[in-house]
Amino acid sequence: MQTTPIIDAFTRVLGESNLAVGTRQTEHYRKGWRSGEGEALAVLFPHTLMQYWEVLKVCVEYNCIIIMQAAKTGLTEGSTPSGSDYDRPVVVINTLAMDDIVLVNDGTQVLSFPGATLFKLEKALKPLGRAPHSVIGSSCLGASIVGGVANNSGGALVKRGPAYTELSLFAQVDKNGELKLVNHLGIDLGDTPEEIIGNLSSGNFPKSLRETSMKASASDYEHIVRDVNADTPSRFNADPTRLYEASGCAGKIAVFAVRLDTFEVPNKEQTFYIGTNDASVLTRIRRDILTQCKNVPEVGEYLHREMFDIADVYGKDTIISIQRLGTDSLPKMFALKGRMDAVLNKLPLLPSYLSDRLMQFGSKFFSDQIPSSIRTYRDKYEHHLILKMSDGGIEEVKTLLAKLFNEEKLDGDFITCNEEEASKAFLLRFAAAGAAVRYQTLHHKQVGDILALDIALRRNDDLWVENLPEHIAKHVEKPLYYGHFFCHVFHQDYILKKGSDAKKVKADMLALLDSRGAKYPAEHNVGHLYEAESNLQKFYKDLDPTNTFNPGIGKMEKHKRNCSCCLQLHAKRAL
Repeated sequence: MQTTPIIDAFTRVLGESNLAVGTRQTEHYRKGWRSGEGEALAVLFPHTLMQYWEVLKVCVEYNCIIIMQAAKTGLTEGSTPSGSDYDRPVVVINTLAMDDIVLVNDGTQVLSFPGATLFKLEKALKPLGRAPHSVIGSSCLGASIVGGVANNSGGALVKRGPAYTELSLFAQVDKNGELKLVNHLGIDLGDTPEEIIGNLSSGNFPKSLRETSMKASASDYEHIVRDVNADTPSRFNADPTRLYEASGCAGKIAVFAVRLDTFEVPNKEQTFYIGTNDASVLTRIRRDILTQCKNVPEVGEYLHREMFDIADVYGKDTIISIQRLGTDSLPKMFALKGRMDAVLNKLPLLPSYLSDRLMQFGSKFFSDQIPSSIRTYRDKYEHHLILKMSDGGIEEVKTLLAKLFNEEKLDGDFITCNEEEASKAFLLRFAAAGAAVRYQTLHHKQVGDILALDIALRRNDDLWVENLPEHIAKHVEKPLYYGHFFCHVFHQDYILKKGSDAKKVKADMLALLDSRGAKYPAEHNVGHLYEAESNLQKFYKDLDPTNTFNPGIGKMEKHKRNCSCCLQLHAKRAL
């Protein structure tokens, strides 16, 4: 197919400055955050919802594959092309420029456009004493709100569960191959796509909205996470109760806006840092708090000592950057770093991963970022839990921890953190994911690939500390464990030994997880790395019957599925 007419059509809608073509210009947007890359005809940067709608129309007219992309922070290659074996031209639509946020119902709910980030929402809500579904603390900087909903991301906040809403505005290609705009925001915005998009973009609708029976958050999650005797996970990506239009869609539709609940900020918060050499002590704390306390934790993050060490050394520059620059500027800084790497890694006279090497080298000139009290716990204890309680939960947990460690004399101890200790503890935990990648990057000549899994264990699984069988353990250089402890969702990064077959190790690892009743991925979509379960495959096919959006995810087919009009045409030709 001649591609020039397609590019000309995109240029008429966006102008040349909002369109990237060519291998070098598009490289950053064709590569995953950790792994994966593929070919693309063009990367589009619409700045308005109407431009967004118009380029979607062009994509459908010219039979293009559409890959939706926002901050590109996913870990499973789900927001970038994969390979070069597609049957149609691939177009990536980057939504970050469309980042409006509209506060409705006095800020108890928000409307988020497709490129708005959690950082921007957090800033908008702060004067109202409210907070978004998720905050910094899981794995990536700059994550978008819609991206979290599309992936059923869970985040670090125990009470709020996975990002979820039943109220959204989205475009999809129906079984007849026609582009449709579906308004399920619960707001009367007009009848035609142009009216709906125009009224939403201009704010021409009431900001006090009628109540609806449709949910704008996972409001039942606290009940679910408290059921510690259940033999199923509390949350995972393919949970059929969390798959609804935009929620869990993984880019199989083009989301224009979502309507979400916001949450009241607590009056008071207190962080506790807990250390132990006996994993069963943390199990006891989890079970006692979730079954006996009136208040569920705000956050409960786990770090194994070896992950502590990697984050301490290879995440130090991240901790310094966040502390000194704040979170607002960092997403752009890391995007710039990615574009620089794409150029520098091609220059033969320069060492590979130069920016990472420079950042790692520079971090050595800064003082130790870990408070001495927490450093002492690192030396003394193998297992670490960062626990934040709010309001009435603070005294409940103080009493519980004193009982366990002072009266019952369980192995371990705890720190009632001051402001600096709390801040540095959470920054250390946040730096963990990037630090694992940095370690593997800088030691790629000595070690093999990195195998990154996020898994959801059964809520009643007390044996959460992994004991790898020899046929897997012999291939692992460093097993790194961290995660959302009260949800029983863990990030497990394995730095493999040089020469180990990553695909074989992963297959063996997933078989082990299957035998334990675990679910994976827990909070990133299946992307191109995991096979979608049957119910998830059906959900994707119902959303996208012609396989126009993000084909190939979940190990599904990449080719176009025949739409009704094509089948009728084939039938007529056969006659």
